[in-house]
Amino acid sequence: MRFAKMHGLGNDFVMVNGFKEKLPDDLNRLAIAVCDRHLGIGADGLIVLCPADQDATARFLIYNDDGSQAESCGNGLRCAALFAKQEGITTDNDFIFELVNGIAKPSIVDEQKGIVRVDMDKPRLAPEQIPAHFSGTQVVSQPLLVGDQTYAVTLVSMGNPHCVIFVDDTDSFPVREIGPLVETHPAFPQKTNVEFIKVLDQERLQMRVWERACGETLACGTGACAAMVAASLNGYIGRHAEVILRHGSLDVEWAADEHIYMTGPATLVAEGDYKL
Repeated sequence: MRFAKMHGLGNDFVMVNGFKEKLPDDLNRLAIAVCDRHLGIGADGLIVLCPADQDATARFLIYNDDGSQAESCGNGLRCAALFAKQEGITTDNDFIFELVNGIAKPSIVDEQKGIVRVDMDKPRLAPEQIPAHFSGTQVVSQPLLVGDQTYAVTLVSMGNPHCVIFVDDTDSFPVREIGPLVETHPAFPQKTNVEFIKVLDQERLQMRVWERACGETLACGTGACAAMVAASLNGYIGRHAEVILRHGSLDVEWAADEHIYMTGPATLVAEGDYKL
């Protein structure tokens, strides 16, 4: 199986051209194997681009390193745009990717530098859209008891669930202890991603993320979008922010059309053949 290894700010993926490669039926098991950092290629996830059911550039399939399928991935979408162009799936710089429950529209801004802008569609804020067991039309700074601590949480779906918690210091916060407790909290029937955010000023957010089924990762594109929306809903920022991660930043805008636009880098690391 021919593959490319790519990352978006350290969030890394094994990329496969499903238009060309003959893949096994069980992509869940394949993801576990290729993502293993000792026995496989090593990655946070497996991304396969294959023919779409509707009028789209490709169907975007992403699997976490534990084999579970995710609905979307902002960093992965940026990588997929460059990969699709490189593989000749399209010659355009504008893409439509069919997701599990929607579409995403990346555009290559600077191919040489690997900068991609993604229309992430509108954020979903109703509890039943997250999904989460909360009342009301939105969940903004509502209490959630986690262990013996209560946290004020703001919930956003970017096609996948996010629980945003604002903290005083992301560096010292016990992300690896609290993250899994929130991820698997009974309030979230499909579990959730968890973002821990420090507001630096009215235009900058610092983020650490605990990703559902992956654990702490270096970056999360949908999480950065959710964090910006949550910070805006809480009145900390306006409708635009630089979201700072361990290995760089993402530019996130909540535009007048209510869509979220995320801009950032995608990087090719290596290409090779994996023995199935």
